[in-house]
Amino acid sequence: MTSAGGNGRQETPPAERPIGVFDSGIGGLTVMHSLMERLPRESLIYFGDTARVPYGPKSRDTVTRFSIENVRLLTGYGVKAVVVACNTATARALPVLRQEFNLPIVGVVGPGARAAVARTTTGRIGVIGTYGTIESGAYRDHLLALNPDLEVVSRPCPLFVPLAEEGWTDHPVARQVAEEYLAPFRVDGIDTLILGCTHYPLLAGVIAEAVGPQVTLIDSAEETAREVASLLSDRGLAAGAGEPAHRFLVSDLPELFLRVGQRFLQGRIGGVEVVAAGSG
Repeated sequence: MTSAGGNGRQETPPAERPIGVFDSGIGGLTVMHSLMERLPRESLIYFGDTARVPYGPKSRDTVTRFSIENVRLLTGYGVKAVVVACNTATARALPVLRQEFNLPIVGVVGPGARAAVARTTTGRIGVIGTYGTIESGAYRDHLLALNPDLEVVSRPCPLFVPLAEEGWTDHPVARQVAEEYLAPFRVDGIDTLILGCTHYPLLAGVIAEAVGPQVTLIDSAEETAREVASLLSDRGLAAGAGEPAHRFLVSDLPELFLRVGQRFLQGRIGGVEVVAAGSG
C-alpha cells in the first residue's frame, strides 16, 4: 500500500494502488460493501467526513469545496481512482472534480440512472433520496438526458437514513414509514425505482414490500461497483492476485462510525483512523 504523503507512490505499480472512496459520513459504506464484493482483490481507502455531515443542506459551493478537499486527501494515499459514494457530492461536485484531478472519478448517480433506463419496460421510473438529492434534480436530469420520453417521479424519504443507521431495517416502524413514503408510487404506475441514497439499500426489503413485486429496485451502490470494475478493466488498472488492504478514515466520531459501520459491512471494519477535515 502506498503511504500517506506519496513517498512510495512511484514505487507502486498503478494497478496495485488503492481505490479511494469518500462520503459525507457513513452511508457510503454500502458502496464500499459493493466494491469489496465485486472487486475482492482491490485495496480500498474510505473517508467519511463525519465532522461536516450532512452535505445535503449545504450550498453547491460548499459541497464542491469539501469534495475537492476529500479527493485531495485521498490522493495523498496514492489512489488510482476515486469513487464519490455520496449522492449530494456527485450531484453538485462531480464535473468540477473531474476537471481538477487527473485520475478516474466515478459518482453514484450516473450508474444508477443508466441501469434504470436499461431495465424499465414502461418508461415510468421512480427516484427516492434525501431532500438535497431530490431537489438537485440530478437523477431526473441524467434519466431524461438518456431518454427524454421517460416519466420520472421523485420523492424525498429523509427518515430512511436514521432508520438505517439505527439498524431498524426490518422493524415495524420502518415498514410504516416506507408505506407512508412509497404508497403513492403504486398509483404512479412505476416499474423501476432508483434507491438514490447510499443508506437505502439496507432498507431494500421493506421498500420492495411497499412498492410491490412489479417494481424493480435499482441499487446505485451495486451499479457503481459494476461501473468501477469495468473502468479498471478497460484502463488496465485492475489489481493482481495480491492480498488487499482496507483502511477507514473519518474526520470525527470514530467510535460511532465503527459501531454503525459494522452493521453496514457485516463486521469487516478492523479499525478507524481520524484525520482532519480538509487535510491533504
